[in-house]
Amino acid sequence: MKAKLTRQTFIAGLAIAGLSFAAGSALAQASAKIGAPAPAFEAVDADGKVRKLSEFTGKTVILEWTNHDCPYVRKHYNSATMQTLQKDMAKEGVVWLSVISSPVGEQGHVDGAKAKELTKTRDAAPAGILLDPNSKMARAYGATTTPHMYIVDPKGTLAYMGAIDDKPSASASSLDGAKSYVRQAMSELKAGKPVSEAATKSYGCVVKYAPVS
Repeated sequence: MKAKLTRQTFIAGLAIAGLSFAAGSALAQASAKIGAPAPAFEAVDADGKVRKLSEFTGKTVILEWTNHDCPYVRKHYNSATMQTLQKDMAKEGVVWLSVISSPVGEQGHVDGAKAKELTKTRDAAPAGILLDPNSKMARAYGATTTPHMYIVDPKGTLAYMGAIDDKPSASASSLDGAKSYVRQAMSELKAGKPVSEAATKSYGCVVKYAPVS
C-alpha cells in the first residue's frame, strides 16, 4: 500500500511539474510586456480570413483566450458575464477578439464552423474569433489560462494583461461582488489615466500548447 501511494504521489508530482513547466515555458517565450508594443500576430479567423493586429491600428483591442469546455470559461458564459462585457465594449468601438489556442486533440479545440456555432448559441459578441491551433499567438503573448485577457491601446501598446476579475473560482457564486479588471482598465484608459492594475495573475484552465514545429 505504501509503495502504491508513493507511486501515485510521484505521478501526480510529475503532472503538476509538467503543467508548471508548460506555463513557465510560455512566459519565457512571450514578448508581451506592459507599456511595450503588443506582439504582432497573424491568425486565421473562424471565417477563414487572415487577421493581423496591424489592421486594428487606432482602435483598442481586447484579446480573450478561451476554451468552451473549461469550467472557468463556462462560469463567465453561462452567467452572460462575458457576453455582456463583449457587447458593452463593442458599443465603445473596442475590437474584441476571442482566441482559441487548443491544439487538435486537446480540450477546447474547434474548427471555424464550431466556433461560429458556439458564438451563436451562447449569444456571444466578439468582433472575431481567431484560431491558433499551433499556439503561435499563445506563445507570443504568454497566455497560460482560459480565460486570459489582454488589452492593446489604440497606439498598439499593451495596456493590460491578466485575469478577467479578482475571483479565481469556477463557481458562479463568485461573480457576486467581483471586481472586473477589464472594465476597470478600460474605464481608466478612456479617462486618459494609467491603468492602476495593469498586470494581474490570470486564473482558469491551463492552455495546452502545440509542439513547436
